[in-house]
Amino acid sequence: MDDRARSVHKRLVLSMLAAAVVLAAAAGAAAVYIHGVFVASPEAVARFEQEAAWSVGATVLIVILVTAALYPVIRRLLGQLGGLTIQLLDANLETIQLLGNAIAKRDSDTDAHNYRVTIYAVRLAEAVGADAATIRRLIKGAFLHDIGKIGVRDQILLKLSRLTPEEFEEMKKHVQHGLDIIGACRWLEDAAEVVGYHHEKYDGSGYDRGLQGEDIPMNARIFAIADVFDTLTSERPYKKPLGYDETMHTLVQGSGSHFDPELLEVFRRIAPSLYHALTDPGADPHHEMQEIIHHYFKSDLAVIMQEAAP
Repeated sequence: MDDRARSVHKRLVLSMLAAAVVLAAAAGAAAVYIHGVFVASPEAVARFEQEAAWSVGATVLIVILVTAALYPVIRRLLGQLGGLTIQLLDANLETIQLLGNAIAKRDSDTDAHNYRVTIYAVRLAEAVGADAATIRRLIKGAFLHDIGKIGVRDQILLKLSRLTPEEFEEMKKHVQHGLDIIGACRWLEDAAEVVGYHHEKYDGSGYDRGLQGEDIPMNARIFAIADVFDTLTSERPYKKPLGYDETMHTLVQGSGSHFDPELLEVFRRIAPSLYHALTDPGADPHHEMQEIIHHYFKSDLAVIMQEAAP
């Protein structure tokens, strides 16, 4: 059977319709069975196929036209969604900075500490190869590390002389206060790595939980170095700033006890340039911090949105 014959045979097979008719006698019994097979003509089959093709073509054309009409609308809506996402992210980041700066001003009458200490911490994290997600968590935690101090009485927080043991115990509660505050916001939960553990010490003698070594989250170990370094080199109402050499000598003395020795060694290599850049009279830590925020929070919104998804 050649191709033409096979095509005709296929059409005939597909176009056959079988039917059976039963003729009953007067008594209700079957009297005659009539079986028939109806075969559509080639012309009818061709007409059916043509109409089906026209229907499919019309459907495809309608889909294309509707898509073309909706595309600008969808594109505009996606653009608006992207704009709203950026605005929401900006609002969240501004809130973090606002809260952190408010606490810093209450504690030391300046918000510069928050910016410098965050920059020190980020640069150390970059130097040890931390990924972008880790650094985003570090930035949140660095800005909010002392947010729990809002729950500490002024008589203790602003006291210029040494705290009594009882006062120090109350001061230590700012860690739990901070965890309680950020725990109410899902977007800030990952700041707990710093907020809850930045007073832990490498040898286990710190607080709030007395963690030791690598049981302390890496971001907390990074931040502890940055925080002490900036505190020692900064002027406060109760003290004058220490010089770079004296500050580094103090940190080295705490290697293995207060600080992670490997992280501290990395910090020693990058600290001189950071110190001189951030203590220069013309330094603008606010501007540098905004560049860091843009790099880590706005350069890849898709990834950040995925991290924030429930």
